Amino acid sequence: MISPYTAGALVLVALIVFGPSKLPEIGKALGKGIKEFKSGVTEESKKTDEQQMLNVTEQPKELPSKTEEKQ
Repeated sequence: MISPYTAGALVLVALIVFGPSKLPEIGKALGKGIKEFKSGVTEESKKTDEQQMLNVTEQPKELPSKTEEKQ
């Protein structure tokens, strides 16, 4: 995990490099990207879970009749 001193140093460097007017825009873009990534991951896991449930609840194939098994 990042220590408070490291986080403060990163914010200070970002403030110097980008300036105070660009930091809110960068923060919004970063937050939006993280939010979209998380929603994509959860959406993908839901699709996988739904597919597994469909496979489990799928009706069994027709079994061969006993006369066909003996032949």
